[in-house]
Amino acid sequence: MSEISSEYNANSVGDSAAMTVILQVAVPVPLTTLFDYLPPLDAAPVEWTPGIRLLVPFGRRQLVGMLMGVIAHSEQALARLKRVDAVLDEQPLLAAVDLTLLGWAAAYYQHPIGEAIFTALPPHLRKKSLKSPQPPFSKGEEKPVDQSPPAPLFQRGEKEKPPVDKSPQPPFPKGEEEEKPPFEKGGLGGFKAGFELNPEQITAINAIQAAFGRFQPFLLDGVTGSGKTEVYIQLIAQVIASGQQALVIVPEIGLTPQLQTRFTSRLPGVTVVLHSALKASDRARNWEQAALGTATLVLGTRSAIFVPLPRLALIVVDEEHDAALKQQDGFRYSARDVAVRRAQLVACPIILGSATPALETLHNAQRERYHWLQLPRRAGAAQPPKFSLLDIRRQPLRAGLSTVLRERMQQELSAGNQIMLFLNRRGYAPVLICHSCGWTGKCSCGDPRLTLHLTPPRLWCHHCGRAMPVPRHCPSCKSADLRMLGRGTERLEEELQPLFPEATIARIDSDSTQRRGELKRLLNAVRRGEVQIVLGTQMLAKGHDFPGITLVGILDLDRMFYANDFRAPERTAQLIVQVGGRAGRAERAGQVILQTRQPEHPLLQALLHDGYRGFAAAELRERHEAELPPFAHLALLRADATEELAALEFLREAKRLAAETVESDQIFALGPAPSPLARRVGRHHAQLLVQCGERPQLQRFLQHWRSLLEKLKRTKELHWSMDIDPQDMF
Repeated sequence: MSEISSEYNANSVGDSAAMTVILQVAVPVPLTTLFDYLPPLDAAPVEWTPGIRLLVPFGRRQLVGMLMGVIAHSEQALARLKRVDAVLDEQPLLAAVDLTLLGWAAAYYQHPIGEAIFTALPPHLRKKSLKSPQPPFSKGEEKPVDQSPPAPLFQRGEKEKPPVDKSPQPPFPKGEEEEKPPFEKGGLGGFKAGFELNPEQITAINAIQAAFGRFQPFLLDGVTGSGKTEVYIQLIAQVIASGQQALVIVPEIGLTPQLQTRFTSRLPGVTVVLHSALKASDRARNWEQAALGTATLVLGTRSAIFVPLPRLALIVVDEEHDAALKQQDGFRYSARDVAVRRAQLVACPIILGSATPALETLHNAQRERYHWLQLPRRAGAAQPPKFSLLDIRRQPLRAGLSTVLRERMQQELSAGNQIMLFLNRRGYAPVLICHSCGWTGKCSCGDPRLTLHLTPPRLWCHHCGRAMPVPRHCPSCKSADLRMLGRGTERLEEELQPLFPEATIARIDSDSTQRRGELKRLLNAVRRGEVQIVLGTQMLAKGHDFPGITLVGILDLDRMFYANDFRAPERTAQLIVQVGGRAGRAERAGQVILQTRQPEHPLLQALLHDGYRGFAAAELRERHEAELPPFAHLALLRADATEELAALEFLREAKRLAAETVESDQIFALGPAPSPLARRVGRHHAQLLVQCGERPQLQRFLQHWRSLLEKLKRTKELHWSMDIDPQDMF
């Protein structure tokens, strides 16, 4: 058994008859080690290349493992080593660069290497009964990659600059790299020209094109409707024309249908989609097309960042600010940050696109770690929408809408325009309460309330997924006077119909789009003008292009101001700007009305007068004073157990070990404390926050600390995990 660390390297070591062949195998178990095995007795002489799957005995089980390397000597006695049962692949499923990326990600995010690798494979390749696809490249054709040890996103001593000098060399034979000509439209076989580009778009395309063949991160900072997608398409067309592949990552499944339509209608080659909602057979086929090099463009959600692409030449992360790009359980990686590391390994440019960049990304651009490209105006004749605050204090509301908003909606409908209403709460009502005794529905998992849904009638917990029948009488006092408080999208849809009887209304949230294909159908209906009023949750907030929408109403805004996460102001500002950006994206002017009972709130005032850039500048100043990201780096040690004291006691012992380990006063352990949502699914959750000013120092500490934590005695009922660069503190 061998330790796996950030020093991991996926080099292949050839077989030799003069030495003992010991196979180092990653097994999908919660241990941060590789395991040593002997080859099968009946194995023919082969070159043991990392990336092939092996069937191995593990305890009393038989598991599929991944060959990571070959060594001549083991720390274990040869007599104790077990033999591999079978070889499942003739050629590697994952190339050296893929294994290097996964090894880095497992080390950086403090996750078991075997679990990380098999998380990256599609389900059909995690089983022992299925054969792998053909290799993505023939022997001798593998693209040269950097084989240096993995490292954090920014190496020690490179605080002010990106690690360009440590990236691999461009994938050209020596002397064959030449300067790229400035971008000119046309000349790409099969590519269909789009809209007329403005000077800022052309500047962005030229800058990124000049970086083809080498690592360079770009922040494409463009207002909503500025034509970021058109920049992507123009560059991807050049990648495809050169016989290479591109990868586009989006934060949500809901963004893939529109992008897929735009890509396939404009670009030659084969575009495939990868996300968890696909049928298993479709996902397997698309993954294999990518790995074989057949697919020229891969469009996917966060897990697609690990798909093998033998000719990868460009990575795009769209809506890079979105928290959905961070995996929140299991292998807690950030697809955005892993994408930057992957671009570094394969020597290609990466584009991080957003109208509301994450503060960490803006900070990197300000420090010139990223090349900052700005698209400050909307493409074509579209003008930015006009934002206005509507004070609803002491105002009569119908369906949660003020008189002013209802009148404005009627004017837009009469003019033949479309309207979007944003309410970031699904269900019918957030609270069911007994008017007699005050009872409210609560989930046993610890959520403070159950949400009432009427289609079908259920009380749903939005945290653990538990559902229960709606009671006819109060479970506490038996009164029949049960009342609904608040409003969700389901109730809003019901209340809107009598107010606007002539309008066709569509609700888009995770409840209304559960049926396969329903989201795509609804989005297409909105674009075709068949829907006059579209309402929904944050599924509508970003990426969608609805040319007919001229008015956006943002409802129940105030509750977003009181989240207990330091990132709440940033996310609220991003949500407001992104939702408002759906208005006026064509020739018709757009307006955004924000209903609020706190029109004087500093966040709203900053957005109204200074825009997102002004808000971000002020927020970065506050983060700097508070020593919060991006001016410090965080890790969260999470623990949960059936008994509350067990989780807290484990974290107290972990804090004691941290205090004994730390040699510098730059690492701080804060807590432990119960999680904000402390009881979930019958378990008590607690956490310990670690803060450090330097990323490499934090990584060194975490690696040593984890080895100590793994030796702590604990009951089987207690679980713990590390969350590096946490995005949610629940």
